[in-house]
Amino acid sequence: MKLRELAHGRTGDKGNTLNVSVICYDSKHFQHLRNVLTPERVKAHLADVVQGDVVRYELPLLSAFNFVLGHALGGGVTRSLALDAHGKSMSAALLDIEVDDPPGN
Repeated sequence: MKLRELAHGRTGDKGNTLNVSVICYDSKHFQHLRNVLTPERVKAHLADVVQGDVVRYELPLLSAFNFVLGHALGGGVTRSLALDAHGKSMSAALLDIEVDDPPGN
């Protein structure tokens, strides 16, 4: 299944760093996504864009994650020639990742 079936996302940027938040629709899926949505998996999925480290911050009370993607904006908003220089579509790209069905589904 696609991640978008279990969560929605938001994106923000600062310089050459991109933040992608993933928020579970249902808190019961948080632990499952914690297990399958690792920083390594996110970096591999977004390898064409993310050149730096991926750090995952967990927000269990919100059933959410914030991924900080380093060197992901082609040098930054004012230096990049990318069509989406702000990376706003990156949450949609991440939500397209395939994840296993949660236990009990």
